Amino acid sequence: MASARAGAHTPVFPGGPGARTSSGGADPHTPSAPAPRAPEVSTGRKPTSPGPSRRSPADPVKALMHRHRELCERAVDPLEIAAGLEAHGVTDRTAVRFRHRDVFSLAEEMYARVPRDGETPPPPTAEQAPRARADWALLTLLPGALCAATVAGIRLTDGQSRLVAALVGFLAVSLAMRAALSRGPLGIPDRAPTTGTSTWTYWLLAYAALGDGLLAEAVAGGPDALPTGAATAPWPMATAPVLALALSCAPAAWCAHLFAARARRKLTVSRGLEDFAASVRPLLLGTFALYLCALTALSALSGAALDETPAHPQVIALGALLFLARLLTVHGFTHAPAVVLIAAATAQATALAAAFASRLPGCGFLTAPVEALVDLWGTGGIQTLSCGLGALALLIHGNRRLTRASAHAHAEDPC
Repeated sequence: MASARAGAHTPVFPGGPGARTSSGGADPHTPSAPAPRAPEVSTGRKPTSPGPSRRSPADPVKALMHRHRELCERAVDPLEIAAGLEAHGVTDRTAVRFRHRDVFSLAEEMYARVPRDGETPPPPTAEQAPRARADWALLTLLPGALCAATVAGIRLTDGQSRLVAALVGFLAVSLAMRAALSRGPLGIPDRAPTTGTSTWTYWLLAYAALGDGLLAEAVAGGPDALPTGAATAPWPMATAPVLALALSCAPAAWCAHLFAARARRKLTVSRGLEDFAASVRPLLLGTFALYLCALTALSALSGAALDETPAHPQVIALGALLFLARLLTVHGFTHAPAVVLIAAATAQATALAAAFASRLPGCGFLTAPVEALVDLWGTGGIQTLSCGLGALALLIHGNRRLTRASAHAHAEDPC
């Protein structure tokens, strides 16, 4: 009993002599095996154990080629790819993300990696270029020659014969002008949609011949008769400006050819979009100034030959407007020229309409701005102001658009 009572107070250690190996009847006060570690409190952070990490594309140029697959497949040289990328908003700074210093080096790699089944078409031979140049050169001389013949016919005839000569000459000059603008440096490529600006161009040319005389007669209370084509008639017709503009078709074509050829050459040596724009900007301004000098000389010669007072401001403003509009259209920018031509023609039509509408009772105030401008600059002020502002707007617009590589993506026709 004593030993049993003493053993009741003796602690039993695990693995000792008094330890029980059965699962049942274990003493609750008996220490058991070490308890497992308590679970860690979640902190919301991902485990830092190594795993599949997020990687950037190993070949970013391949993804860009897939995005512009059609551009890469139809390109005939790396310059066309560079121009297309620039048109889609890819700049030199963007090219750095594709591990290239500029768009041109990126385009060279894309062009080299494009799989091609067939060979690229061979470039035009040297024998074909002079023949094409002679074709459009002769076509651009045709409007001036026919216009000179028409003016001579109007001056040498009288009465109904003069009217017939004017109508036949107008039709011949229109067809010749259409032929001259259908090919060569002034021809619209297939990528440029038609804008239907012919109507507004004809209006501006008609106003150059008849608009100033009609405005002067309207302000003075006339006209009392229709124009007869004579410079001394009550409603005189100015033929020297129209003749100068028709003759300037040839210098305009040569200036457009010079600009396209030099810009294409600069595109091959430029190593960045900003570098190309900086080199083309003075070329554009120089080409524009060259055309204005040729137009001024032709205006003076036409006025002297026809014994008319040369209207230099009107002719220069209208010629600058038409030249810039055509240059932008040739390079694929058609919206701005159409808007500016419509605005200039509308301004001239509004001035004439205001001069005639002021004769209605209580509408005399409508002609006040027109009379103020006529008193300040003469009847040619309307044409000079409307065409001059339009030409300035197109020059600013062309300084931004024509200095882009995308404007010279496609090679021009052989010229």
